[in-house]
Amino acid sequence: MIFAPRSCPSRPGFAITTRILRATGGKVYGDDAGMKLVVAGCSPAWPNPGGAQSGYLLESGGRRILLDCGPGVLARLREREPWPELDAIAITHWHLDHWGDLVPWVWGRMFGPGEDTKRPELWIPPGGAEMLEGIGARLGFPDMFSGTFDLNEYVDGEPFETAGFEVTAERVLHYELLAFGFRASANGSVLAYSGDSGPSDALPRLAQDADLFVCEATLLAPNPEGGTRGHLASDEAVEAFEAADAKRLLLTHRPSERPLDSTLEQAHDGMELEVR
Repeated sequence: MIFAPRSCPSRPGFAITTRILRATGGKVYGDDAGMKLVVAGCSPAWPNPGGAQSGYLLESGGRRILLDCGPGVLARLREREPWPELDAIAITHWHLDHWGDLVPWVWGRMFGPGEDTKRPELWIPPGGAEMLEGIGARLGFPDMFSGTFDLNEYVDGEPFETAGFEVTAERVLHYELLAFGFRASANGSVLAYSGDSGPSDALPRLAQDADLFVCEATLLAPNPEGGTRGHLASDEAVEAFEAADAKRLLLTHRPSERPLDSTLEQAHDGMELEVR
């Protein structure tokens, strides 16, 4: 079974509602363009060979939001333009592989090629502003993050507007850590992103009827660690996708040492999708 859009033949990349695009580095133009996803990075907690960690760039109507900003993502984005001109960044949780490149982003905007670029909004989990101030005090300046980004803390289950998108953060199960997935909508298109998550009722809610569900599938088998869950096996990701009745499933956060069944679609760095 291939998890292509339900309304189309089962051939990933050749669907009517959602199709894979060549990596052009260009933007989607016009207000009727739906939504575009660029996978800047999709490695798990350790990077796949040559890979960047989590970073998913969404664009609609010429505006852009980055979901997570792990190590290697900024370099990937700089392959497309001298410095990323983003409207917003949103962080799912504070494991380093999902936010680590905020640090070089600060240095590049304070002292480097990002000096004259606009200040993006940064949407972070509750309590994140205080945490970043503490990290800043240790790395350089207490206000290094608040001086670089327009900081906002989102609230579990409450939609917020940014970069022309409506985004809802939904708390997910990731060990004992405060962690969220995102549901982003614009121009009639909906993308759901699991972040890092074990099995929970939150995932089908997050991805309900979404055009694209970007879902982690880190594990070979369920719960090899024991205890509180933090990640999914691919079969569990498929179960969440089917329960959500979403249109298309894209698996991510997968170690290269753990190959997937060829019937499942897997993210890779540089992948571009049109989401409709």
